[in-house]
Amino acid sequence: MNLCTDQLAMLLAAKGQLLSVSQISLDSHVSPMAKEAANYRINYGQAEDIFLMQPDLVLAGEYTPRSTVNMLRGLGIRVEIFSITTTLDGVTSQLAKMGALLHREAEAERMITDFEARRAALATDSETPPSAIFYYANGFTSGRGSMANEVLELAGFSNAAIAAGYDSGRKMPLEVLALTDPDLVITSTAYPGGSRAEDILQHPAVKALQRGRAATAVTDHDWVCGTPFVMRAAEKLATLRHSMNKVQP
Repeated sequence: MNLCTDQLAMLLAAKGQLLSVSQISLDSHVSPMAKEAANYRINYGQAEDIFLMQPDLVLAGEYTPRSTVNMLRGLGIRVEIFSITTTLDGVTSQLAKMGALLHREAEAERMITDFEARRAALATDSETPPSAIFYYANGFTSGRGSMANEVLELAGFSNAAIAAGYDSGRKMPLEVLALTDPDLVITSTAYPGGSRAEDILQHPAVKALQRGRAATAVTDHDWVCGTPFVMRAAEKLATLRHSMNKVQP
């Protein structure tokens, strides 16, 4: 009943073991397994509809409403809570936990081994790191203490937000963004329609950075949860960095 536990369970569950995933897993903006999610029964995070499915185990997130968790537990259903993952090490911990809960330890260990091998391959790259910055709706950025920053640094970039004194989850004024003059601006995929929160991404200062020598990348569904998909995001960024270094004078 949580986007991130949905993904971990879909990756590790045996055939017929996973009964239902949450509605948000169908949203391709945030779910890298939206197509796979369509093969399962969909729940809406309500204790009533989950109880009627009579599961042996419910997988919830740290911010799943306590009232829902308590109601399910009160009805005799086991609920396991997964915390928010903010580090790459946390990805392997989450895989191991899910593997143990689903009695799929061998499958989880294979996935962890692959994850660590891909991580090690990126970490051996020693090119000079260009600078990059995350810039999202309402001007939020990601700095130290975030999964996004670990992915960025693994891909061989330095985080310009940290150099400017910004930790994760803080708003960065347009003026500061312009002064950081990053080599790469990383933004997010906009939803259809419009929103005042995303208007800042259309500001001439942001567009000028994107048209100038700065490159642009987009965070998508691979970045949302602490799952093996974050390694795919790091590999894409590393490929972009190589292409940027080739064109630098």
